[in-house]
Amino acid sequence: MKEEHVILVNENDQQIGLMPKLEAHEKALLHRAFSVFVLNDKNEIMLQQRAHHKYHSPLLWTNTCCSHQREGETNIQAGTRRLYEEMGFVTQLKELFSFIYKAPFDNGLTEHELDHVMIGYYHDQPNINTDEVENWKWMAIDEVKADMELNPEIYTVWFKIIFDEFYHYLEDHKL
Repeated sequence: MKEEHVILVNENDQQIGLMPKLEAHEKALLHRAFSVFVLNDKNEIMLQQRAHHKYHSPLLWTNTCCSHQREGETNIQAGTRRLYEEMGFVTQLKELFSFIYKAPFDNGLTEHELDHVMIGYYHDQPNINTDEVENWKWMAIDEVKADMELNPEIYTVWFKIIFDEFYHYLEDHKL
């Protein structure tokens, strides 16, 4: 299998190179990423629990899916591809905003990403890829907020950042 590369970017999201994913995380270089939030008609977020064998943040709960764009992919194309690869369904996505964050992990790797946040709606059960996803659940936005305050250690760092800063936007947004 070909090693996955990430798109290195500057703070204006202009591509400045490509690098193997692991190397970019070892060197803490800024790269393009995305986070997808899927909501249902009850305004609940579909959360996923990362697979137990992931090289960082295993078994932590997070937004519906997230990953890195491939060279030549739009943000929406990348989000659609990865949503299908991880959760087994396709839905229309809309890009909401982007932000930069940097978060070191205990294993020596660092996420330093320009993260594009997208939203979509879906009302059925996913068909999860167990190589990527351990479990999933629907959770009301206010329940996520309350649980994140009580149990912050069970959520991924990027999900906490997005949720803390933008949950009102997600709560009120419709496609």
